Amino acid sequence: MKWSKSIALVQPLRDVQLRAPLTPERAAELRRLEAEKAAYERGRRDGEKALGEQLLQQRAELIELQQGVLQALRNVVPQVVRETETAVLEMAVESARKIVAGLPISLELVEAVVREALAQIEDTAGVTVQLHPDDLALLRKQQSPLLQGLPEGGPLRFTGSAEVSRGGCLVQTRFGILDASRETKFDQIREALCA
Repeated sequence: MKWSKSIALVQPLRDVQLRAPLTPERAAELRRLEAEKAAYERGRRDGEKALGEQLLQQRAELIELQQGVLQALRNVVPQVVRETETAVLEMAVESARKIVAGLPISLELVEAVVREALAQIEDTAGVTVQLHPDDLALLRKQQSPLLQGLPEGGPLRFTGSAEVSRGGCLVQTRFGILDASRETKFDQIREALCA
């Protein structure tokens, strides 16, 4: 068959090669190359798929781990806050105790402690105020008006007791004993703050 028409190309042909007729060996080689190329592509796709699945699994594990860490933090933060609050309160009470312990015991201080303790009881009849012996000696030396009693409550009985710390007192009534020692006050402050 003869070709009578010419083919017009829009652009000149480049890198055109004439194909030699396929020999059986060349055809087998081309089939082998095509099979190798197809196997390579299958392997590449399978590898990408396996890698994608592995990445998804790792991402899920990482998210689960992250959620576990966040939950642990949510559980631990309130505990840390409580422990910190308690530690700060203890430190504040201990600091106050050291500051107060360093204050000199004066007549005004002892009188204020006794008046404050007596203000907490209703009936001052038959009341005995126990003071540290040095505090009682200070009241006597300075001739404190408290030794004469309260104008509205009558006479008070004062005794010295080594069991009472400096700057505090115990008030004994017919109903019981009111502890106005510094230690008891600090314990009450600690309990009130920690409640």
